[in-house]
Amino acid sequence: MSAQPVNTNVPPDHVTIEIDGRALVVPKGSMIIHAADKAGIPIPRFCYHEKLSIAASCRMCLVDVEKSPKPSPACATPVMDGMKVHTRSDKALKFQRSVMEFLLINHPLDCPICDQGGECELQDLSMGYGRSISRFNERKRVVADEDLGPLVATEMTRCIQCTRCVRFTDEIAGTQELGGMYRGENLQIGTYDGKPLTTELSGNVIDVCPVGALTNKVFQFKARPWELSAHQSLGYHDALGSNLLLHVRRGEVLRTVPRENAQVNDCWLSDRDRYSHQGLYSADRADVPMKKVNGHWSPVSWAEALSEAARILSANKGDDLGLLVHPATSNEEGALLARLAKGLGSSNIDHRINQRDFSDAATAAVFGMPVAEIEKAAQIVVFGSHLRHELPLLNARLRKAQVDNGAKVHAINPVDFDFTFGLASKQIVPPSQMAAALNDQGLRAAVAAANGNALILVGAIAENHPQAAVLRRAAAEFAAATGARLCRIPQGANAVGLSHYGVLPAGKDVSAMLAAPRKAYVLYGIEPGLDFADSATARKALAGAQVVAFSQYACTSTRDLADLILPIGALPEIEATLTNLDGLQQRTSAGGKLPGEAREGWRVLRALGGELALAGFEFTDLAGLRDSLVTESVTVAASPAATLQDEGQEVVATAGIYRGDAVVRRAAALQAHPLNVGPQMAVNPADAARLGLVAGQMAKVGTDAGRATLQVVVDARVAAGAVWIESGHGATAPLGAARVTVVAA
Repeated sequence: MSAQPVNTNVPPDHVTIEIDGRALVVPKGSMIIHAADKAGIPIPRFCYHEKLSIAASCRMCLVDVEKSPKPSPACATPVMDGMKVHTRSDKALKFQRSVMEFLLINHPLDCPICDQGGECELQDLSMGYGRSISRFNERKRVVADEDLGPLVATEMTRCIQCTRCVRFTDEIAGTQELGGMYRGENLQIGTYDGKPLTTELSGNVIDVCPVGALTNKVFQFKARPWELSAHQSLGYHDALGSNLLLHVRRGEVLRTVPRENAQVNDCWLSDRDRYSHQGLYSADRADVPMKKVNGHWSPVSWAEALSEAARILSANKGDDLGLLVHPATSNEEGALLARLAKGLGSSNIDHRINQRDFSDAATAAVFGMPVAEIEKAAQIVVFGSHLRHELPLLNARLRKAQVDNGAKVHAINPVDFDFTFGLASKQIVPPSQMAAALNDQGLRAAVAAANGNALILVGAIAENHPQAAVLRRAAAEFAAATGARLCRIPQGANAVGLSHYGVLPAGKDVSAMLAAPRKAYVLYGIEPGLDFADSATARKALAGAQVVAFSQYACTSTRDLADLILPIGALPEIEATLTNLDGLQQRTSAGGKLPGEAREGWRVLRALGGELALAGFEFTDLAGLRDSLVTESVTVAASPAATLQDEGQEVVATAGIYRGDAVVRRAAALQAHPLNVGPQMAVNPADAARLGLVAGQMAKVGTDAGRATLQVVVDARVAAGAVWIESGHGATAPLGAARVTVVAA
């Protein structure tokens, strides 16, 4: 017998199959639908989603496999060498059309009022696989709706039980909040306990739902998809820089949806980035230049406003001037602010407004390991971070690292925060003991054993603490000793970019500028009553100075402290670039219309630079500005370490998940979310007993610098000796110290 020919072009662990007459070489163990998708061969589906596990519950992807007596679900049938598959044969089409007929038996005929109409997978596929007339005349079933909270609207009668939403909350969000109840034709998808969704990623269930069962409650009944134009933009509420699309009608941002980028946010979006656009349309939005005259605000022309700004800055040059910049400011605006400071002879410019300790002159740095590679790490240490609230999608990456790749995650925190995955170890200690906790020999040995495939994440609790230099140094020493990559989370959406473009002090940092007040300040994108780490000191310094505020909002604190308000656009309304925690510079396009007479920040700065006749402002458009951009190396001045009191409860301050910046604070739906708990103080039960506090009562918290009266929460997750508060609230703004006294009110 002659030898059989061998196909030498097939790589190891691959097989050859045929789909609709096309020969394909595909990996062993993959499913038919994987091979078809890679080859561009369409197979209808509802339950299958490439980022979720396979459920094979809808049966819409049934195909005809030769020598198989029954139809095979393409999403759950592994490929075999020599397999021949038909997706468009008469048998396959009969299977698919029969499934579609069954799916439509109970589906309501409410497409004209369904928010998903026009972008509904069921609607699209029914055009190709549905019958023009139903053969069923039984009454359609009706399913009672659940209230899933302020973000996700439900119409569960439309649900086809594909379980995508169930698998998302289980596998990606890690909260296991949705599930199937009852059996057979009574099957329903719900939350079991009837409570709202509490995951910080809840809006993604809208994206994965193939019908109109789960829709965007904020967008509900606002517009049809064909009325909207899509504009590429970025998330600007954390340093990840999630890629997204703004859906706009007549200049108004009505909806935000994710834009896939495997290196950044994959195909997901945090609720904070998805719903914050609501805050753009707050009643206190700054839409006209305003000048304070004899304590009263009056609208003025741009010409008069720029003239007044130039007069104030000309009269307060050099060391008398301080420039304070929000860390979400774009690269273009940041570079112009650095030029403005240089032109006016001031080296007092800083964007690190959330930080308290500048004794090590630390600035934002690019992650030591790319975000996309973190899910492949073997050992991960979370050091001083409420990660789910600080970087929701990075938390999802850590979950994937553990669930899919067996990573060991360790936490060193002053509060036993909720994670969406199990911890290999945790140390819950007050901030003053966090540095020492990194000396744990078992932890060091475990991380060192990973041979460099490990990282330590340093979060906001450490970065913004009054003793941050000690904590940063301990993290760096730990990384050097164990071979772990050091990943310090930048404290602001564009902190890395602003550091690159010179928005850093060679003179006085933000703390020094406020402790020893300047005669004049420029505030850029800052809500002074809530954005500073030390609000009390900031208010005192600004109250005695002349203040030019470039602002998106004419809020109460800005009106109280500023002399001039120049209205500028928010990121969704301008074209700009931001640099994320990987050092990736990403570009946005203008989506929303600028309100009233507001202008792009770079235009206002260019006009002001021209008014002052400064060098570096000769360009005429954004392209000209970008051509002139160069990175600036600034030798950052270090302030002396603060002297800290050694009595009282140690403060653990975390930014409320929906209180981190002015736009988010004005998004009504986010403020109604159960994760937004409001101003309160949490203490360990032992401390509560020692201090004579009981849950629910009011207590006075503070130092000589500032005091607050907050409701007491007794929480065993808080380390003994500490008190946990959330920043971003007016009630907690005065608390900027490392330790506070606590007494019953």
